[in-house]
Amino acid sequence: MKNNLTTIYIVRHGESESNVNTDKPHLFHKQWGELEAPLTKNGEEQARKRAKHLQHIHFDAVFSSDLTRAKQTAEIIALEKELTIQTTRLIRERSYFPYIHKVYEETGKTKEEIEEEMRHELQKLDENAKMAYKHGEGMESPEEAVSRFITFLREIAIAYLGKTVLVINHGNNMRSLLTHLGWAKFDELAGNAVENTGYIVLTSDGVDFFVKDTYGINKQQQKTRIL
Repeated sequence: MKNNLTTIYIVRHGESESNVNTDKPHLFHKQWGELEAPLTKNGEEQARKRAKHLQHIHFDAVFSSDLTRAKQTAEIIALEKELTIQTTRLIRERSYFPYIHKVYEETGKTKEEIEEEMRHELQKLDENAKMAYKHGEGMESPEEAVSRFITFLREIAIAYLGKTVLVINHGNNMRSLLTHLGWAKFDELAGNAVENTGYIVLTSDGVDFFVKDTYGINKQQQKTRIL
């Protein structure tokens, strides 16, 4: 019987310079979100370990966000599989920190002050409203980010029907995707819920998506999630 479902492995990138500079708020606008941050040495090692962990999986194609931390992870994982990595900006991290930096420059408010405003507003909202929430028009909502991500996933599910595809992506997109698909509630997936190189296994017919497995993703109730 022909397999009419595409299997998609969505893997978060390895540890990046931005992941280890969270205690340096003056650097956030240079290193976080959709701006560039290469893998650390530890991030490279994480990617090598994930490559070994997934070495038994036959991938028919490899896709990646075009940001350096994702591309580097894809290159390491796909190295021995001899597949061309196809990169796209369509699946970049949710656009968040450029907005935070813009508000910081215009008002002098720190990242922490802006996020406290967001936390206060989010606490009043239900699940759907949290997914649609943005602090200002320059910020992309979780639902907007997951919408472009799912559009991309549907396209590759149809193009590679019955095959297995690897997608290297970002933690925020992955958390929003899991919330969108009903795997977890918004506040059950905090900022550190998806470990570096943690992954989701989806199957899809190009219309619907089914979460078949997760690895390195910790679901638990947290205080109000911001990003």
